[in-house]
Amino acid sequence: MNFETILFEVTDKVATVTLNRPDALNSFTAQMMREFETLWKHVADTDDIHVVVLRAAPGRAFSTGVDVKASQLPGGKVMHDNIWVAEDPGNKLGPKSCGCWKPVIAAVHGMCAGGAFYWINEADIVICSEDATFFDPHVTYGMTAALEPIGLTYRLPLGDVLRMVLLGNDERISSHTALRIGLVSEVLPLDELYDRAQALASKIAAKPLAATMGSLRAIWDSLDMPRSVALATALKYCLIGNPVGVPQVDRAAVMAAAKSFEVR
Repeated sequence: MNFETILFEVTDKVATVTLNRPDALNSFTAQMMREFETLWKHVADTDDIHVVVLRAAPGRAFSTGVDVKASQLPGGKVMHDNIWVAEDPGNKLGPKSCGCWKPVIAAVHGMCAGGAFYWINEADIVICSEDATFFDPHVTYGMTAALEPIGLTYRLPLGDVLRMVLLGNDERISSHTALRIGLVSEVLPLDELYDRAQALASKIAAKPLAATMGSLRAIWDSLDMPRSVALATALKYCLIGNPVGVPQVDRAAVMAAAKSFEVR
C-alpha cells in the first residue's frame, strides 16, 4: 500500500506503521486522516496481519497533533465547516474508531502532544523512550480540550488528566512520570525502543488471531457498559470466540514451553 504521510510494511504477521512527516513534527493532516482510515480498514480485513507497531519517523516528536498550518490551506481542513456534520478527527485516526481489533503497540519518542493522544488512547500497549514527554497545549492556545483528554480518562487517573489539560504548555509529563501514572508500561533508551516494540509484537503475533481479537473486542466494548452488564455480556465473547481460537493452538507444545517467559 502506498501512502504520502505514513510508511507501512508487514513482516511475519507484524505490520509496522510509521508517521512520516518529520519536518512537521509528524503532525497529522487531512491527508493523513484519510490514509489512516484506509490503513486501519486494510489491517482489519487482512488475516495475515496479527498485530501493529505504531511509531514515528526520527526527530523531535512522535507527533504534535494536528498540523495547524496545513489545515489553513485549501482542502486541508480536518473538520467540516458545517458544525452539524463536523466529525471528530479521531474517528479516522484511531484503530478502534475504524473497527480494527488487531492489537496495537505504540512506541513513543520525543514530544507527544494534543491530537497525538488519538493514537495513544486507542493503543493496547504503549511504551516510550527516555526522552519522551507528554502534554496537551489546547488550553494554552485558548482552545477547549475535550476529545483527547476524555479518551485519556480511560487510561489515567482523572487528576492527572485534569492537571495536564489545565497546565497546557507550562508542564510536560516525563517518561518516568508517564510510567508511574500508567500512561506507558515501559521506558527504554531510544536505541532500544523499536527493537523492544517488535519483540513484543512478535510474541503477540504468534498467538491465535481469534483469541487476541476476541479478547480486545470484549475488553474495549466493556468500557461503554456498567460493570454488571459488562460481566453478563462477557461470556458471549468466549462462547463465540473460543470454538474458533482453541483449535488453532497446539496445547501440548504451549505447555512444554510454559517455563519460557519474561518477568516485568
